[in-house]
Amino acid sequence: MHFLLRITTRLMRLRKTSIGLIILIFITLSATVAYGLEPATFGSWFNALYWVMTTMATVGYGDYFAETVPGKAFTMFLYIFGIGLLSLVIGKVIDSIGSLQRQRGAGALSYRGEDQIILINWSKKANSAVEEILCYFPKAHIVIVDETDRHPLEHMHQVHFVSGDPSSDEILLKAGIDKAKAAIIFADARIEEYSLIDGKSLLIASSIERLAPQVHTTVEIMQEKHIQNFRHVQVNEFVLSHDAISRLAVRSALQEGNSEVIRQLLSRQYGDDIYEIPVQHGWNTYGEAFEALLRQGATLLADRGDLGINRKLDQPIPAEARLYVVADEATYRRIAGLSS
Repeated sequence: MHFLLRITTRLMRLRKTSIGLIILIFITLSATVAYGLEPATFGSWFNALYWVMTTMATVGYGDYFAETVPGKAFTMFLYIFGIGLLSLVIGKVIDSIGSLQRQRGAGALSYRGEDQIILINWSKKANSAVEEILCYFPKAHIVIVDETDRHPLEHMHQVHFVSGDPSSDEILLKAGIDKAKAAIIFADARIEEYSLIDGKSLLIASSIERLAPQVHTTVEIMQEKHIQNFRHVQVNEFVLSHDAISRLAVRSALQEGNSEVIRQLLSRQYGDDIYEIPVQHGWNTYGEAFEALLRQGATLLADRGDLGINRKLDQPIPAEARLYVVADEATYRRIAGLSS
C-alpha cells in the first residue's frame, strides 16, 4: 500500500503532458501484452486495445475476456493499475476545468477572440451598457477590464473579465485590444476628485490609441474643460457624464413628454431606434432619400452630426455621407438589405 501511495504521489506531481504520455504508453503496451498472451481470444491487436480500454474504463461489455491464467492475472493487473491510472487522468481533467473556472472568475485569462467590445472600469453604468449591447447584438462578446479581483458577471458566458490596471499595455493586450471592435472607458466612480477621474481616463485612452488606433474609442468625461485633452489623443467620441442627465431633466420639466422621446432613442429596449443606413443608388439629394425612406416607414434624421438636413432637401448627398434614420428593427433591416 505504501508503494502504491508513493507512485500515486509522484504521478500527481507530473505535468499533464507527461501523464498523458505515460497513459498512452501504458495502454499501448497493455494491448500488446494482452494480444500476446491470448491471440486466439482477441483475434487482432485492435480488439485487444478495445478490451484494455473498456476494462480500464470499468465498462466491461463482456464481448472479450481473458480465458487463460496468465490472461486473468494480467486482467487483475489492469484492475489495480489501469483503473487507478485512468482515474488519475480524470481527476487531472476535472482539476484543470476547475482551475480554468477559478482563473476566469479572477480575471487572469486572456481573451482569444476578436471584434469584442471592451468596457473599462466597472460600475452600474457599465452594467447597463452590457444589457444595452446584448439587446442590440445578442451574440456580441464583451470584455470587462477593471482593477477588482472578481468577475462582476461570471454567470454570463459572453462576458469575459480581465483584472488589472486598464492603462497597462499588458492588461489591454490581455483583453485583446488589438482585435477589438470598440472600447468604452467609463469614469472610475471610486475616485472622488473629478480631475483625477478624467486623468485616469485620459491615460487609458492614450494607451489604447497607441496600441490600437483603429479601435473606436468612447470616453465618459467628468469635466467639460478636459475635452480638448481627449481630442488631442484622437479619442473618437466622448460623453459628458452629468451633461446629458441635467439637460434631460430640464427638458422634462419645461416640455412634458420630451424625456420619453429621448429615452426611446437612447435605448434599444423602448420603441423605435436610430440606425445608420447605406446611401442607396438613385438617391441624389437629401429630399429623394427622405421621400424614399418615408415610403418604407423610416424617417431620415441626420447626416453624421447634422440634424438640419430637412432644411437641405434640395442639396446633393455628399460622397462621405453617413445617414441616420428613426425606424423599428424590421424596417431598418429591410432598408439595409439584411437578412431577417
